[in-house]
Formats: sequence, C-alpha cells, structure tokens
Amino acid sequence: MIARRQGRSVILLEKSKHPRFAIGESSTPLSNLLLEDLSSRYNLPGIAPLTKWGSWQRTYPNLDCGLKRGFTFYHHQFGQRAARSPVREDQLLVAASPHDGIADTHWYRADVDQHFVREAEKIGVEYLDEVEFSKAVEQDNEVRLHGKRRGNQIEISARFVVDATGPRGFLHRAFGLPELPLPCFPQTQGLYTHFRGVGRLEDLLNPNDADTPYPVDDAAVHHVFDGGWIWVLRFRSGITSAGVAAVDSLAARFGFSEGAPAWDRLLQCLPTVRDQFAAATADRPFTYAPRLAFRSGVAAGKRWALLPSAAGFVDPLLSTGFPLTLLGVTRLAGIMEEHWDSDRFSTELAAYAIRTDDELLAAARLIGSLYASMDNFPLFISLSLLYFATASFAEAARRLGKPHLAGSFLLHDHPLLKKQLADLMKRTQSVCDTQKLNEDILRAIEPFNVAGLGQPQRHNWYPVDKEDLLQGAHKLGADRGEIARLLDRCGFASRMLKK
Repeated sequence: MIARRQGRSVILLEKSKHPRFAIGESSTPLSNLLLEDLSSRYNLPGIAPLTKWGSWQRTYPNLDCGLKRGFTFYHHQFGQRAARSPVREDQLLVAASPHDGIADTHWYRADVDQHFVREAEKIGVEYLDEVEFSKAVEQDNEVRLHGKRRGNQIEISARFVVDATGPRGFLHRAFGLPELPLPCFPQTQGLYTHFRGVGRLEDLLNPNDADTPYPVDDAAVHHVFDGGWIWVLRFRSGITSAGVAAVDSLAARFGFSEGAPAWDRLLQCLPTVRDQFAAATADRPFTYAPRLAFRSGVAAGKRWALLPSAAGFVDPLLSTGFPLTLLGVTRLAGIMEEHWDSDRFSTELAAYAIRTDDELLAAARLIGSLYASMDNFPLFISLSLLYFATASFAEAARRLGKPHLAGSFLLHDHPLLKKQLADLMKRTQSVCDTQKLNEDILRAIEPFNVAGLGQPQRHNWYPVDKEDLLQGAHKLGADRGEIARLLDRCGFASRMLKK
C-alpha cells in the first residue's frame, strides 16, 4: 500500500488463499504507534482504526480481534497450583493503557490479513493468490520470479521485491542465503493452535480482586515455567490462541512432535493452566514448529529486501514481532521514498540490513536471558521491566515528536545503555547474586523509566498512571505541560462509551 501511494506499480503475491490461519497476533503500544504514523503519512484511512481497540470496534465491529490491556505473567512450578501470595512474587501485571478505548489488540489474522489485502486492492495494488514460486533471479535492474499459479506458468519481473514470507521464506531459499545462529539463545520448539471454551484466569486466581490494573485475561497472558512458557490470547469471537514455546529438552520430554497428546501431558503438570483449559476444545489441528528461532545471514540485496519478519525470528515472548516488522516497514518506506532513483539506494538498503540484524540480536539477547531465568522469577521480572521501560520510553518519545531519543529497538545502541545491557545480559547466564543483579537492572533503566516500574509498593502490579509520566518528563527533555498535552492528544482520560 505504501509503495502504491508513492506512485509505484505494485503486485502482491500470496502462496495460499485468504482467509487463512496465521499466528503473530499480539500488538503493543509501540507497534500501534508505528502503524498510526504509517497510516497518517501515507494516507491509509482503512488501516488507521486498527491502532486502538475503541476505534477498531466502532469502525470494524465484524473484524475479529481481542482486547489487550497489558501483559500478564504467572510463574508455575510443575505439579503445583499458581501461588496467591499477597506480595505477588510469582506474578507480573504491566498495563499498557488506562482504559479499553485506547487499548491494544490481538489480531485474528484470518480476518485482519484479508482486510489488509482488500485495502491494498482498493488503492490499485494488483493481487494474485495461489502462486507457487520455484526460482528467483537477481539482475542489475530487476528481479525475475518464476513459478506456477493454478497449474499455469507465471513469471514476474520487478525493479524491487520485498519478501514478507516469514522465517526461511521464499527468497532465503531461492537465493540460498546462509542461516546464522542467535548467540546465547537456546534451541526452542513450539506447539500451538486455536481453542474454544478456554476459561478465564480471574475466575481461578483472583475471583474477588477488583484492584488489578486491568482484567488479567484481557492481555497477552504468559504462563512461565522452567524451560518454557504458554501464551493465551483471547478474541472477541470466543476463539483463544494458545501455544507453548520451550527449550529442546523440555519439548522432547513432553513429545511436542506428537501434537495434541503433548499439550495434554504438559497441562497435567500445570494444574492451574489445566483447569483453565478444562472445557476447551481445539478449533483446528495443532501446529508443531521443530525450530522457532531463525536468523538469515543476509537481509537485503541490490533489488530486494527481507522484512524483519522474514530476516529473523526469536520467540513470541513479549510480542516483539509486530514492532520489529513495523520498524522495518517504516525504514523501507523511507528508503523507497527518498532514494528510489538515487545512487544511495543500495547503500541505504545495506544499512537497513545491518539495522534489522542488530535489532534481531538485541531481542534475542533479552529473550535468551528471560529463558535463562525462567526458574528464577524475581530475575525474570527485572529483565521484563527492562523491556517495558525501554518500550514505554520509546513510545513517549515518538508521541512527543522526538524519535531521535529512541532510534533503536530496546534502545540497544543508546550511549547510556549499550554497555550496561551487554554486561547485564552476560551476567544472567550464570547468576550468583540475584538481588544485586536485580538492583543493577533497575539502576540501568532508571534514566528511561517513565512508567513507575520497579516500585516495591506496587508488588509487581503496574497500572498506567499519568503521574509517573509527568514525573518523568525531564527524562524525555519535556516539561509537565508537554506531557499533559500529550496525554490529552492520546485520549488518556476519554473512555469508549459502552452500549
């Protein structure tokens, strides 16, 4: 759509046929902000309502999605029910919005992907589905794609090709691109599907607790245990996306390759999760992913580029896929807009490839550290706060019109944080003093903490509180008046009226 708005002749090519099943479903404040910016910059009014739960419901009530008010984490020990301690040492709730109207969403991809295609066609993008390519040839001035569509030979030539086909996707295979390891990240496997009839955690864990920052199920729910975790994402239609990602040894123990029986065996070891899924039925067969993580050794050429989602993948943990991909879309859009016919086009693509890989590695270092601390939940919490602090800082900086304050994902190359991050991630691999490491993590994020994270009196429940942002205004080079106006623009106090 962006390329078409720039005046290009565009063809969109799909291997399958919409609507189709896909995962990668959970948005974040930063990803919604990036999508909002792209929709505004390139005049995409059909996409803009997807950036908030409230506008989505008003504009597309029949387009399925889920309400995401934040990130919910519960820590589990095999064979034991989730704890209900008053200090909540086995919980972490981080709100992402103050009310439903401006909340994030889970995307039911069968509906949303089809919506994107229809919007692309509306503005003149040619669309072909059921296309199976077998070969790609890069030449000086074009890329030629060869394959079949519904039994007939097809050949496409283009000045530029963007590959959005995911890990180990088409161009990676066609060009024989190398695959590189992700340092300090464990080998992991996945098993997932969609369910109906999944119970609500609040009925099991907090039946009478009205003080949570948000309803705990209206979130990206993470059930964390030593060696892996289960995600639970609820959609308005009654469908729930759920699955497990785990290190190879744990996946082998439960026999992930067997599908549904492996899921049942795992839940038998997690009584609280088992109760949540007691009445659930799978809506489709389980998908088994024998290798989740991926890193392409090359992310761009002279006439082509892989989106970040095709250049690499780490793990569903923390929903990093959407923001990484949208950062890539933003950068590619800028390159095409500013350098299409210039000598700098190839240079800018090379810089895009380096940046894409750097951000993938930054995500891998953090998520790898989270895997290493899944049996040490206090450390897991502190590392998670590192993510939430940098993400909320980046969001606030962009909303203030100061994107230069947060130019990279997780602020991984920020001069005040770069060296500290490397040291902290290294220390998580062999922890001797958890308390000292936790303190050092909180000290490292303090210059960027505009969300009141790490305050002991909150006992791991973090609401969205405007006073936290007002008190942190100086960290963003702003005053309280600027922050107050930002909150007003964002609809902080305006709630969606319920029918």
